[in-house]
Amino acid sequence: MRTIDWVDGAITLVDQTRLPGELTYLRITTVADLIDAIQRLAVRGAPALGVAGAMGVALAARTGEPIAPLRAARPTAVNLAWGVDQAAASADPLARALEIRDEDIAACLAMGARGADLLAEHAATRVMTVCNTGGLATVERGTALGVIQTMHERGVLAEALALETRPLLQGARLTAWELARMGAPHRLIVDSAGPFLLARGAADAVLIGADRIAANGDTANKIGSYSLALGARRAGVPFLVIAPETTIDLATPTGDAIHIEDRGAAEVVSLGGVKIAPDGTQALNPAFDVTPADLITAIVTDRRVIRLDRGETP
Repeated sequence: MRTIDWVDGAITLVDQTRLPGELTYLRITTVADLIDAIQRLAVRGAPALGVAGAMGVALAARTGEPIAPLRAARPTAVNLAWGVDQAAASADPLARALEIRDEDIAACLAMGARGADLLAEHAATRVMTVCNTGGLATVERGTALGVIQTMHERGVLAEALALETRPLLQGARLTAWELARMGAPHRLIVDSAGPFLLARGAADAVLIGADRIAANGDTANKIGSYSLALGARRAGVPFLVIAPETTIDLATPTGDAIHIEDRGAAEVVSLGGVKIAPDGTQALNPAFDVTPADLITAIVTDRRVIRLDRGETP
């Protein structure tokens, strides 16, 4: 299954807002529709957004729509702007977009192998993860969840613990769905249980993805990642960031310079369209947090392993 692809002159993508109840595809023929799909999270995940951005430029070449709004549709993830820029700089935007699609597939295979090899060095067979970093966040397989899939295929995965990932439940709706499809042993936990369960020895390692990695190794990822990093440090287990090289942004010096998207109160005060807070309740809703480099054991990309715990930097 491909999360996003180019078929018969249009973008086709899985509508992730309909999962796990229904697997449906959207056919995107305009940049405006693509921006809508991105902002309502029908397509999400940094690598998938990079592919979407590049394919969006190919659409714009046909429709005449501007690409600046597409580039800015989600500001935290660097891959979206990168994909737009890559295709816009090409004489053939569609050809470059298809190259980026294929490069992402190869990158996920490489990250899966490197990550699984590194976890084998730590004798880690039980892993914890947050949000969704599987094939739904890329084109196929995924980043952190791609490592888990590789472990499962090698027969060394004892269990994956997936955080539900409030407020939009990407872990419960998407990651659990992908783990079930691959037949991997897994359990779902509430977000606040993660650090405590690490302290009780429930997992041997924590794996996360990344939406932007600063030049010093600070990493922006789904909200809840920082709490897991603190828990992993206290428990003495490896905390690994799995992301393609394209997620490393050397123009961003530290995590303090990463813009953190706030998605508004509605996602917090209601759940599945049902109010869970009194009318008029205001909320803070950062979609991401930043994990400092000194809490990260290593960054695993499609090209290398960067051992931050040994003083290496991106």
